[in-house]
Amino acid sequence: MNAPSYTSMDDALARLSAYGPDLRNGLTNHAPMAVEALCALGRPDAVAPWVERYRSGMLPRPAARRRIAREDWRSALAQSDRVADWNDFFAAELRDASWRDVLSRWAARLAPGICASAAHGVIRVGHAARSLAESETPHRLRELADALAYWAANYQELPTSRRVADRLRRPREAIAEVAVVPPSQRVFTGTIVSSLEALSDFPDFAPVIGLVDVGGEVRDVASDLAEVFARVYLANTHDVLTAIVFIHGVTAVAALDNLLPYLDDATARTALRFAWQTGCGLYAAFGSRPKPETEIEPPRESEDTLIDMAIGHGDEHAIKFTEACLRFHALRSSPTYVAAARHALDVLPRP
Repeated sequence: MNAPSYTSMDDALARLSAYGPDLRNGLTNHAPMAVEALCALGRPDAVAPWVERYRSGMLPRPAARRRIAREDWRSALAQSDRVADWNDFFAAELRDASWRDVLSRWAARLAPGICASAAHGVIRVGHAARSLAESETPHRLRELADALAYWAANYQELPTSRRVADRLRRPREAIAEVAVVPPSQRVFTGTIVSSLEALSDFPDFAPVIGLVDVGGEVRDVASDLAEVFARVYLANTHDVLTAIVFIHGVTAVAALDNLLPYLDDATARTALRFAWQTGCGLYAAFGSRPKPETEIEPPRESEDTLIDMAIGHGDEHAIKFTEACLRFHALRSSPTYVAAARHALDVLPRP
């Protein structure tokens, strides 16, 4: 694999600056996230051609409506039509404090809503933070403001019980204890968010957050979570929708992994619990098995070939998922990651 290279990052963000967080088809604009993932994969050469193909589906940046006051920010949470107001709010926050301080403060505030917009908020913030860690530039600061704005404007919490299990389990054990919504009771009205919202009517879900042990080194916990949700991906993906659903269980953890250096220990462990809860929410709403029924075999392709295949495929989820899986595979080698990345390339549709 090539070393990360961000030589194309700022030019791409400049080209994307006129666009908002949504696509013409009503889905989320993944461009800033995919661009950063390509740079992290060491393929800045692929950025400009990818952006040129993708941006025809993007919508213009919306105009701000009314100012969000610092003392009254909670009243503007979860109002997606005020994303531009949040853009201005976080731009001001970043003018008055370092991006690390802003990120630390707001990640703690927004962590209970890691599931927001099917985790796209935290995912975008994670990509933005990693690019800023490489180099602080005006374009990257603006992208962090926009990413935090998207998380706040689409804020959502899942049902959460304060009860903690009698015995906490590591993620691979705990996932077996997560109840899934019976197929006859599942709700899907066109978005993943609609299915997550319906978990409020499934009482067995609320205790999920209290099942998992997040003790130990925080990056090891993140790696444990990522592997569990990659196994969930392999066990339950059977079409385009389920591929996209279960990809987000992994990429949400990957995003949080980017944020861990900026969080204090208590906040990091709280955020890991909410990342666990989000992945379990996706599993409960769309899944049926906590792990594959057969042993996971790694693909024949090398990591470099998988990267080339993801870029050639062109789908934003394929690119981001490949990057996330290969990153965790480098941290702790497991056939689960590379098998999941390879599988997605066969299931996701080419743009």
